[in-house]
Amino acid sequence: MRQITLFFLLLLFGSLTWAQTTLDSIQKLDEVVLSDVKLKQYAKGYKLTVLSDSLLRKNKTSLTDVLRFNSNIYFKENGYGMVSSPSFRGTNASQTAVIWNGININSQLNGQVDFNALSTSNYDNISIRSGGGSVQYGSGAIGGTIHLSNDLDFNHHFDNRVQLAYGSFDTQNINYNASFGNGTWSANIGAAYVNSKNDYKFLGTDRKNENGAFNNLDLNFNLGYILSKKDVLKIYHQNFRGDREFSSTLLAPSNSKYETQDYRSMIDWTHIGNQFTSSLKAGHLQERFKYFENKSLDNFSEGKTNTFLIKHSYKQQFSKRLSLNVITDFNHITAIGNSFNEPKRNAFSATAILNHRPSKKLQYNLNVRQDVISDFDSPLVFAGDVNYQVLEWYAIKLNASKNFRVPTFNDLYWNPGGNLDLNPEESYQVDLGHEFNYKKATLKLNTYYIKTSDLIQWRPNSATGYWNPVNVANAKHYGLEAEFGIQKTFNKHTFNFVSAYSYTETEDVEKNQRLFYVPLHKANVSLAYNYKSFTAFYQHLYNGEVEIIGNTLDGFDVGNLGVAYTFNTTGDLTYEADFRINNIYNTYYENVALRPMQNRNFTINLILKF
Repeated sequence: MRQITLFFLLLLFGSLTWAQTTLDSIQKLDEVVLSDVKLKQYAKGYKLTVLSDSLLRKNKTSLTDVLRFNSNIYFKENGYGMVSSPSFRGTNASQTAVIWNGININSQLNGQVDFNALSTSNYDNISIRSGGGSVQYGSGAIGGTIHLSNDLDFNHHFDNRVQLAYGSFDTQNINYNASFGNGTWSANIGAAYVNSKNDYKFLGTDRKNENGAFNNLDLNFNLGYILSKKDVLKIYHQNFRGDREFSSTLLAPSNSKYETQDYRSMIDWTHIGNQFTSSLKAGHLQERFKYFENKSLDNFSEGKTNTFLIKHSYKQQFSKRLSLNVITDFNHITAIGNSFNEPKRNAFSATAILNHRPSKKLQYNLNVRQDVISDFDSPLVFAGDVNYQVLEWYAIKLNASKNFRVPTFNDLYWNPGGNLDLNPEESYQVDLGHEFNYKKATLKLNTYYIKTSDLIQWRPNSATGYWNPVNVANAKHYGLEAEFGIQKTFNKHTFNFVSAYSYTETEDVEKNQRLFYVPLHKANVSLAYNYKSFTAFYQHLYNGEVEIIGNTLDGFDVGNLGVAYTFNTTGDLTYEADFRINNIYNTYYENVALRPMQNRNFTINLILKF
């Protein structure tokens, strides 16, 4: 009854504010162009890191490569190009939410996103929002959220970009991107193909990475149309297809492979009034997989999920400094597979977000959300954040929240082993940040504390002989994060330095020990030099040792070095050639025990723009 009452109050409040007369407010174009306006408007008290489009274009293979060297996030990777899962502030992979154009795309089966199944070249920007975000982004947004966005530019333009690359281990990459705008219409398309034998040697042995080949194709199409001065229609579509063998370990051979297909489609109608903005989204997400224990045989297990969603966001502007956003969404989810029959789930949520700026220096947000889900009870979650501009060059940020993660279809319905009596994971956290900006230098310092209860873990059941998921573990996470960047220009010489460091303490309260695969220290630095058309860069990653079952996994240092030159020809054609050496020190390292990563390797890249 409490949940239903809260829903009606939120909906009633939203309906009443629709009819109120308020002061005129200026509607900005970014509300038309962006699909995830909440990321900027309602996150002033959070640390937000935006990766540049030039950085994304130069990293050709996967999102793992980009984030490993340019963020505080640690990745477990079962050999290069294999399944890749993040650890954000010491949380696990299912506690990091991935947001595609404003929609949570974490798997309905295992609650995770494989970051090697996401290409960087087909997104205009990628943002990292640190801290809990379940109020705005739903299940799994505990450690942080990764935002993948496609921007639609309606200004007059027609741009094309072709990228060809070849590298060690017979790795081939082809990308094509096009963007168009004529004032009324906007469109962009992207196609990215990667194919690799991935048969690198295991350093210190006479073996190589057997059964590690992979290829994938990522297609994107996005379209926008300005219906009127107040109405904009946008369509987004993505199709990812991957065929990947599963690498052997140092101890065990492998002959298995995994095929995936992901489809994401969404239509978004935005109406901008004088005092309000209304956005209606409708979408379809599908994930499919086939797993072959022996790739030489036609025997496989498979599964498929379909998510149909509708989401409405209504923002009422009471004044230039006060607004309320009411969001309601409904999801209908179905699945079918060899191991989980045909489960179904209906999920409805209502969210209210109050944004207030009492003065030029102070801004805060208050958030509350309630979900009603058909197959279990979901907690009421809330959040608050504040940003205070102490000085022109110094701001202090604070946020606190309650967050959650729902049991997945695998957790509930896997046969044998699923557990229908599971509770959602719940998490409380607080984050204090300091941000300094002076000329071309930026420094961000954050300290945080996270306490999570009812963690879902799969454990062996001696009575049945199967593994079962149970709510057994409670965990604590606390630590420090620092990011620093500076750019200096002397005549035509430009230097750009970016660094990030994280100190992460974790504890499994039940066992009184550190959580597995969470480095105490992690740091990365990038230095780039540019003179006219010439660019050189160096990247370095330090990853401290991590706890594993019964032992520790050694820390490691890895460096990448590259040079690039841009050729300007007559007409509109520009092309760039670059050469990169990865793992320049030929370091032996493992992200997951007994699964060595790539040794020293190279990539040659050619980019044409016209």
